[in-house]
Amino acid sequence: MIKKAIKNNSSSITNRRAKFDYTLDKELVVGMALTGLETRAARDGHVQLKGSFVTVRNNELWLNNASFSIKLNERGKAGARSIDTTPKKLLAKRNQIDDLYQRKQSGMSIVPIKMITNSRYIKLVISLGKGKKNYDKRETLKRRDQERDSMRAIKNI
Repeated sequence: MIKKAIKNNSSSITNRRAKFDYTLDKELVVGMALTGLETRAARDGHVQLKGSFVTVRNNELWLNNASFSIKLNERGKAGARSIDTTPKKLLAKRNQIDDLYQRKQSGMSIVPIKMITNSRYIKLVISLGKGKKNYDKRETLKRRDQERDSMRAIKNI
C-alpha cells in the first residue's frame, strides 16, 4: 500500500498580525527573487511572514526577517528542514520604489501582507502602514467582539 504525501498547496500565505499592528494604506504587488529551494518552500506553504518588514537599500526593496523553512536534501534524514531568514530582493518598478521611499521617510513602515503562490510566479503584497498604539489595538479588539456578538444574536433569532 503506497501512501502519497499530501501537500498544502495553499494559494496565499498571509501575515495576519500586520493588520492588527498597523493601519494599512495602499497595497502594492511586487515580485520576489528566490532560489529553487525557497520557491519550493513557498509553494508548500512553509513560509512565515510574522515579524518581517521591507527596507529600501541602494534603491532596491528587500524583504527582511521572513522565515523560509527549506527542505534539506541530505541522505538518511527524511523531512529535515532548515530555517532561512536571509534578506530577499523584491522586484518593483523604479517609480514605485521611489514613491515607497518618500512615504517611508515621512514615518510610515512598509509591511508584507500576503504572499501569492498560485500562479507561475511568486508575488508579495506589501503595504504602507502606520504603527498602532495600544489603545487603538484595544479598540479594534472591542469592535471585533461587538460585531461577533451582534452576528450571534442575528443568527440565534
